[in-house]
Amino acid sequence: MLGEKIGVISGPTTLKALPATNGNPTFETTAAGLTGTLAGADVQGFATYAAEMRPNGTLYGECPNAGVIIAADGVATFRATGVGKFMEDGSAVFKGVVYFETSAPSLASVDGIAVVYDWVVDAAGAATWDLWEWK
Repeated sequence: MLGEKIGVISGPTTLKALPATNGNPTFETTAAGLTGTLAGADVQGFATYAAEMRPNGTLYGECPNAGVIIAADGVATFRATGVGKFMEDGSAVFKGVVYFETSAPSLASVDGIAVVYDWVVDAAGAATWDLWEWK
């Protein structure tokens, strides 16, 4: 069951092509300079993830513990998986699950829980990450 919204983080991204996997295009996205809130705390963030286009045109992506969230009282790392697709206007939309690990007191409520998300990147590379607790 979807719980309360616990964060919104946004900022710029860059996209690059990686070598194809089994003939399927693979893309790497780097998000640096992200800002927003998580669990009520002001945060900054950075992440790199890869997504492979599947034969049906959808994307499967993973951020394999390559994400960092920085709060005033400490940091969190995260790993995420998601599915998505490119839209006709050049944007991309992903939905998935993220897991945070932290010792920062301000982020303690997200430590070790499942968080579901929408990750939307517009055609210019501006991303918004909406996060909800999964109960």
